[in-house]
Amino acid sequence: MRAIVTGGAGFIGSHLVDRLLGEGHYVTVVDNMSCGCLENLQHHSGNPRLTVHKVDIRDAGQLDRIFAGHDVVFHMAAQANIRESLVDHRSDLENNLIGTLNILEATHKNNIQDFVFASTSAVYGEATVRPTPEDYFPVQTSLYGASKLACEAYVEAYTEFAPIKFWAFRFANVVGERCKRGVIWDFVHKLLKNPSELEILGDGKQSKEYLYVKDCVDGMMIGYQRSSGKVNIFTLGMEEQTLVDRVAD
Repeated sequence: MRAIVTGGAGFIGSHLVDRLLGEGHYVTVVDNMSCGCLENLQHHSGNPRLTVHKVDIRDAGQLDRIFAGHDVVFHMAAQANIRESLVDHRSDLENNLIGTLNILEATHKNNIQDFVFASTSAVYGEATVRPTPEDYFPVQTSLYGASKLACEAYVEAYTEFAPIKFWAFRFANVVGERCKRGVIWDFVHKLLKNPSELEILGDGKQSKEYLYVKDCVDGMMIGYQRSSGKVNIFTLGMEEQTLVDRVAD
């Protein structure tokens, strides 16, 4: 199998690259290195089955050439900083929705039939039903979540006129090696600066579900390999939540 991985030098994307190369596949990474870095792929240096292109998915002109001859697209690239969305209201539109449209066009033009998309549990807003079913759609609470939901809608629409099968995986909070944001990263770096004290923002009673990155990739691959509908949508998360105080402990 020859796979495109957009955002393949990023946190989750690089772990997906690990998995695909480990299974013997050929992988082409497309990443503008704004969040990702070559260091995340350094352990694959010299692997003839890995090709890396420093390309922005907003640059549609370069994608057609790169996508030629591939079998599947794993679209992991995104602007995922919700705080940035509050300042730059166009960031999610341009990076996520328009970037995804460019990826879809390159997929369609090159007759690639499998499109796997890294979505987010943020599409559920402040969900009141847990575990949250995939058909649960409340009011949107972030531009990031809204952009990802719009991306899903665009890909689903493409399956109506193009021979494309669609897999969407809505991630919970993913943690693990190479992660450079979130409460665990924050705590570790605070302790490196001051090992005798740990500042906890808020009252410590905020809770989230945390999904280990290798389990996240396992979930993606199981869903991709074992479902074959025209549209396949899965939530990847944990039933239990963890308090910030517990993370600190």
